[in-house]
Amino acid sequence: MFILKQKIGAFSKDYSLKDQIRRAAVSVLLNISEGFCRKTHKEFKQFLFFAHGSLGEIQSALYVALDQEYISQKIFKEIYEKCEEDSKKISGLIKSL
Repeated sequence: MFILKQKIGAFSKDYSLKDQIRRAAVSVLLNISEGFCRKTHKEFKQFLFFAHGSLGEIQSALYVALDQEYISQKIFKEIYEKCEEDSKKISGLIKSL
């Protein structure tokens, strides 16, 4: 999500979209952390599903940002693919539990 933090300045035209993306990115981290601190694998999985959903939220918001021309196709692709990579890692972790 570091890439997103570097690029988020390009969203200055739309504070609510920028804030939504930032909150979703933070949600990924916080849900993984909170789930890890839970006592059972079942609870951990639930929080991993929340984190996975937040990545999807970021990807959807990226489409809006691209459509509004807040970001270039190159930046869209870079961040979208990073979300996909993180999504696969979370899915793998869910399957391993």
